[in-house]
Amino acid sequence: MDLLIDILLDAGKDTLSLLPFLLVTYLALETLEHVAGDRVNGAIKRAGAAGPVVGSLLGMVPQCGFSAMAATLYAGRVVTLGTLVAVFLSTSDEMLPLLLAEQVPVQTMAMLLASKALIALVTGFIVDAAIRGLRRNARAHAAIRRTVLGTAANPAHVNCAHDDHSGGDIIDEVAEAGVSADHIHELCERDHCGCDEDEDEHEHGHGHDHGHEGEHEHHDGHGHSHSHEGTPVLSIIRSAISHTVQVSVFIFLVTLILVAVLETFGESAIEQFLRGNETLAVLGSALVGLIPNCSASVVITQLYLEGALQLAPMLAGTLISAGVGYLVLFRTNRSARENAVFLIMMYVIGAGWGLILSAVGL
Repeated sequence: MDLLIDILLDAGKDTLSLLPFLLVTYLALETLEHVAGDRVNGAIKRAGAAGPVVGSLLGMVPQCGFSAMAATLYAGRVVTLGTLVAVFLSTSDEMLPLLLAEQVPVQTMAMLLASKALIALVTGFIVDAAIRGLRRNARAHAAIRRTVLGTAANPAHVNCAHDDHSGGDIIDEVAEAGVSADHIHELCERDHCGCDEDEDEHEHGHGHDHGHEGEHEHHDGHGHSHSHEGTPVLSIIRSAISHTVQVSVFIFLVTLILVAVLETFGESAIEQFLRGNETLAVLGSALVGLIPNCSASVVITQLYLEGALQLAPMLAGTLISAGVGYLVLFRTNRSARENAVFLIMMYVIGAGWGLILSAVGL
């Protein structure tokens, strides 16, 4: 009974810590959707180009809520894939608090955080550049489309001009991330947050007012101003709360299962898995880093502090240890296959950087 209570408390604590981040993110997304226009889209496009810089810096804050925010913003295609990668790679999760608790020298902590941020920055820009390059290369474009979407791939969407890629092309859609706020509505449609009903009511009100434009020109203007009063703000808040609740319930349930498994089998099993030669330790550490729970970064950091892991395997794991960011991505991003490809890509990035660092003797 005590174990069950501990599991519920741990899962609840992990979920509650994310609520402010999720709510703020969805409030921002809903606001962008309501005010989307050329000026807003232009601002997003300018910010998108520098996304990996901001992402790599934000990720340094020891709070996995930023990875959850980045995953949500990417699902709405407000930030680029490179920005998402940068945040995930830079996120320290529980690494920094553990280093502080163990009174690790400030120089060592600064070196670790700077290394993660620099790797995140470089990798984020490489990913965005690669996406743009793939979009221009028709053969590679088609191959990636088949790999990610399989039989759902629709060649008609390659280099299309419209914004609806619901049947569509993964490279075009990913390349459009960080360009405008136009895709946020698709996120709302998938979650059935209620903003469609608000929009229909809003449009119905407009239709009624303008229908009498000829007869009641003065009253039409008066009615038009009242149709806006308060409604957008209430709609934004209600939709943001709806999104937050849905995602939080999903995170709680999955975290509950993860905590139960970890509490049952113990973190010692992960420790034994990581103890070995350095190459296997790098590959294993990167695999452990994908566990969508703070336990991953805790175990990896503890083994590093004990001397059981060298710097290379430690960074391989903590680079991609984005905690519940993965859960939020799988819940909010519509394509499970795209998410799986992202997961594989993150593993390759983490293991790749770990092997590079190991090869240079770190």
